[in-house]
Order: sequence, then structure tokens, then C-alpha cells
Amino acid sequence: MKNYNTIKYQELEEGIGILTLNRPERLNALNFEMIEELHDLLGELEWNLDCRVLIITGEGRAFCSGTDLKESSLLGYEDALPEKYSDLKYLNVDDVAKRKMYGQKRIAEVIVRLRRINQPVIAAVKGPATGGGFALAMAADIRIAGESARFNNAFINIGMSGTDVGSSYFLPRLIGLSRAAEILYTGRFVDAEEAERIGFVSRVVPDDKLLETALELAGEMLKKSPLGLRLTKEAINQNIDAPSLEAALLLENRNQVVCMNTKDIFEAFTAFFEKRTPRYGKR
Repeated sequence: MKNYNTIKYQELEEGIGILTLNRPERLNALNFEMIEELHDLLGELEWNLDCRVLIITGEGRAFCSGTDLKESSLLGYEDALPEKYSDLKYLNVDDVAKRKMYGQKRIAEVIVRLRRINQPVIAAVKGPATGGGFALAMAADIRIAGESARFNNAFINIGMSGTDVGSSYFLPRLIGLSRAAEILYTGRFVDAEEAERIGFVSRVVPDDKLLETALELAGEMLKKSPLGLRLTKEAINQNIDAPSLEAALLLENRNQVVCMNTKDIFEAFTAFFEKRTPRYGKR
């Protein structure tokens, strides 16, 4: 894996990847460079079979404070664009919307890529997770909150729509329409205790136990067959919008038959009867 400027990635030997948003001086706000580095890393993880579970966390006292409003390129202004995108500076004034749409789509596509990768994603959240950081947490499969975690839909508070980068898709599915609507309309903060009560996070732990807890959960997932874990995420992604029970069952049936024809099924059955943890190879 490459070295990055705004994120850190560590892959543990047992198959756990740890992605750390690394702009602590800006509360890990999403700037243009971080967005491009996330695209690069997630593109590699999509084909990385050695990493089986991904943990996302933030350096310092925050998870992610959302879009870096001081970097104007994210709002479509050309002055702050990195040199590699300098050709966009020469679009005429009639193309302002194109610049803004480009920046908006690049942020939104990070969320799509996070859902597309094969690895289950655990968000380990401490401190603020606001705006785009809130969206990153929503896009994870599982959210664990430190006691200091605070979530809010910041978009609505800065003159924009309260629905951005997947918030109107994920939040009603996670906590129900009525609760989601209140949070999206008001932009109020939800602390860790409330987030657990309404089912947005699966558990709350002390901040200093956050990564340890995430690693323990990832370790439980690693006891499952590599293909079985990947196909489970694929089925969840597809079946959350399944048009019918029959359509959902078709995919589940396919997944089960595929898994039955791998060597991992024999290891799983043997381990079950021998009352031990299965030993799956890396792949």
C-alpha cells in the first residue's frame, strides 16, 4: 500500500485493515487531497483479498468534522484546486455548475466505494462526526462509539440541503423515518448515549477502549470463512433494496450453493464437530 498525506493505512497480519483519517489539526476534515486519497485506497481494497475487515477511525480527538470549508475547491471554486486538476481552472464562468458538480460527485463517490468494497466496515467513532464525517459513519456496516462521540447533520446548518452524500438513503434505514427526519431537518447533535438508544451505533465504550473493541469485533468476523463474509456483505448491499422476498432469496440461495462448493465448508464443518475455531487460509 502507498504512503498518504491525509490518511494512514495499516494492515495487520491477521487480515484487519485500519484506515485512520489523519488531519487532526483540522479535526480530520475532508479536503480535496483526502478525498482523492480515499478514492485511491478504496480502489485498492476492492481487490485486496488479504484485508478481510476494515476499521475506520480518526486521528486525535475527532472522527471527522466534515467537508473542509476553508478549501474552497470543494464548493466549486477553482483557486484551491491542486495542480493536477489545473485544467478545471480555465472553465468559463458559465461552467461554474460543472466545477461544483465535479467536486460534489467526487465526495459522494467515496461513499459508493466504501459500500462496494468486499470488506465489512467498522466505524470506530470518537469526538465529532459531522457532515461528511456523519455520512462516512452511516456508510459503515457497524458503528461503535466512544463516550465522546457526537453526530450531526451539519449540511442543513450551513445553508444547504440536509440530504447529502447518502444521508437520506442511509439514516431512515438505520433508525426509521421519523427519527431520521428530525435529525436531518434540525441538524442537532446526537450524543453517544442517544445514538445507542435509537440504534444508530451498536455500542458505546470508553474512548480509550474504542480501537480495542473494534479489533475484537473484527476478530470475531475473521473466524468466518473469507468468501462467506464477502458474500454476506454483498447480499446485505443488494437485499436492502430487494423488490421482493423472492428476489432476496434468489441471491441468498446462490451464495449458499457457492459456499457449499469451497474447501472452507469442510474446514468449518470439521471445526464445528471438533469444537474448535476454524482455520481458514488467506485469500
